[in-house]
Amino acid sequence: MGGASVLPIFILLFVSSSSLLSEGMLNENYYQKSCPQMEKIIQEVVTTKQIASPTTAAATVRLFFHDCMIEGCDASIFISSTASNKAERDNVHNVNLAGDAFDVVVRAKTALELACPGIVSCSDIIAVATRNLISMVGGPLYKVRLGRKDGFVSKSSRVNIINSTATVSEQIKYFAVRGFTIQEMVALLGAHTIGFAHCKEFAPRIFNNSKTSPIDPLLNPKFAGSLQNACKNYQNNPNMAIFLDVVSPGRFDNNFFKNMPKGMTLLKSDNLLIQDPRTKPFVLKYAADQAVFYKDFSAAMEKLSVFGTKTGRNGEVRRRCDSFNNVKA
Repeated sequence: MGGASVLPIFILLFVSSSSLLSEGMLNENYYQKSCPQMEKIIQEVVTTKQIASPTTAAATVRLFFHDCMIEGCDASIFISSTASNKAERDNVHNVNLAGDAFDVVVRAKTALELACPGIVSCSDIIAVATRNLISMVGGPLYKVRLGRKDGFVSKSSRVNIINSTATVSEQIKYFAVRGFTIQEMVALLGAHTIGFAHCKEFAPRIFNNSKTSPIDPLLNPKFAGSLQNACKNYQNNPNMAIFLDVVSPGRFDNNFFKNMPKGMTLLKSDNLLIQDPRTKPFVLKYAADQAVFYKDFSAAMEKLSVFGTKTGRNGEVRRRCDSFNNVKA
């Protein structure tokens, strides 16, 4: 999920009875009595932030993915490092996560602490904020169950994020060990319809792909030429970036999938999805029918949002998103 990218015998995710119990304890009306204005407060914050910084939606989706895939959806990504603990957010895979995403959650947390102190977890805030921001830029409004607690662990050494050059087999395995099917994986990767990738992430595809050709043959030649021009100074400016969907970069739609058969996909890991027989049918299905993509994406996001959640004594409601309540690493 970009920046901020054999038929397997699936490695089944072992889900303990306690994990199933935790998931069952979540519900949409969790804050109905304890903080009834929670949804309204979060919506007001994300609306203001998205209007001021239009890249907030994409940044928050990416942040949510990076959080959930490590330790589960427990806001472990927000913890700041200490002298005794290098936290997740300082891992090389996370250092380029956009500040707007952290900021929108912190703003919502501050507002909620004023309205109902010690009630709403940071992990619930980012889950709701992500859903709302996706909807704000044209995506589906899916259900979010609530009641997550914030986790007690955040270690850089535990971070394992799939990279932008991963093969399809590597991507399938990465999602499979977390309990996601190939179809769910492709649907989730559709979030790349918003957001951007730094030139350095795909530079090899346009400048030095092979000894015989500097350009990856999977890329549309004209598209590759425009990328070369746009990224020509990327080595001097590592922050240079291009939208993942150059057709409708600010809108959550199915153009990301429509671009794939045309050779207009930035990241190699994404481009390979249209080449592989295990993933190609889903790419073509979503390219042909946006409603089907929205339906499958919603289901996959609902599943992702409860992955590895903590409830009860397995977590806490942090006073600050960037620090454990007991301030221990």
